[in-house]
Amino acid sequence: MPPQLVRRILLCLGIAAPAMTLRILGLSPNPVLDLALFGAAVVAASFLLAWAAEAAQKDISGALAIALLALIAVLPEYAVDLFYAFKSGSDPAYAQFAAANMTGSNRLLLGFGWPLVVLVALAVARRSARRLGAPKPTFLQLPRASRLDIGFLAILAVVAFAIPLMGQIPSWFGLALIMVFALYLWQAGRAPDDGHDEFVGMAAHIAEMPQTRRRITVIALFAVSAIVIVMAAEPFAESLVASGSALGIDSYFLVQWLAPLASEAPEFIIAVLFAMRGMGAAAIGTLIASKINQWSLLVGSLPLAHWMGGGGSSLPLDGRQIEEFVLTASQTMMGVAIIVALRFHRSAAFALAGVFVLQFFVTDTTGRYVLSATQMLVAIVMLFINRRHILPALRAPFGRMKKRDVAPSTEKISA
Repeated sequence: MPPQLVRRILLCLGIAAPAMTLRILGLSPNPVLDLALFGAAVVAASFLLAWAAEAAQKDISGALAIALLALIAVLPEYAVDLFYAFKSGSDPAYAQFAAANMTGSNRLLLGFGWPLVVLVALAVARRSARRLGAPKPTFLQLPRASRLDIGFLAILAVVAFAIPLMGQIPSWFGLALIMVFALYLWQAGRAPDDGHDEFVGMAAHIAEMPQTRRRITVIALFAVSAIVIVMAAEPFAESLVASGSALGIDSYFLVQWLAPLASEAPEFIIAVLFAMRGMGAAAIGTLIASKINQWSLLVGSLPLAHWMGGGGSSLPLDGRQIEEFVLTASQTMMGVAIIVALRFHRSAAFALAGVFVLQFFVTDTTGRYVLSATQMLVAIVMLFINRRHILPALRAPFGRMKKRDVAPSTEKISA
């Protein structure tokens, strides 16, 4: 095993060790310290999980691999979110936190993650263009294969508006969303292999190992990271709520933004590494897939976890949660409208980031609904401009991609 990889793994295990010790001994010093220790453990385990999930693609292919990797990659966020939903079955006060964590993570992905990787990819391309004396690129070109993800995300974004209209997430609706996720995995599994596996960072070190040693390493990392995440999820989730009261900070705010930052950090870093290597389309593709996972499997699982925790057949939503879902769904529609033409412009990245930051200053209900309406208006305008790309994107989830659709793009970043 490469020394650099060993050092990183030992570092992650060392960061997680204090939290695991507290968990095994059943100790809880104070909410703020618990938040720091268990949050650090989740982040450390998430890095191990991300490295293993990416490197596993060296040995596994097909729909089964996609299903396993998709489930494993989102384990940190799911562990925390499903805990809140499960707990809400016996304590209704926790219902708000399940929606808070999901909507925060969802908006963080699109409002921060998407612009970040696009701007990094374009910065790298512009530097190369300057050396070559070529025109500076202004947009990231996505491959035609991205229509599959864009089509599914568009359908889920429209369906998502049913949640605030119903004022709850019924179990039957959750099962329908899980079926959409299953269809997504099946369609992705039918796509031809592009034969161009590229790895970055620690995953590259694992992928370069001999087959037997590589597989043992991947399985070991999966097992260790899953154990850490499962053990840390409950105390981390509880400490988020308790720390809000101890620090005089809104617990809802901590759950909505701090928890997603912890669980999404490794994914963001890997996506940025892809972008820095000129693989901007691959970077944004991983984050689009995460949005699909959240709107289908995660949201669909919440009412089931609520029911298993002793609650009713539907996860109820209060006024604030309904507002959050409207804001998140409208942001998703705006994101879909921006990329439906398979071009992610630099100006669009700045606009997405700007709107994301703006929401932290618009805190009243009226203002947030106005912001939601503004996002929908932008989406409608962009969809009208890109109207000839709408039907191809909506057809993609129900067709089968051809080899030419998954071939590496010959024009990843353009002027």
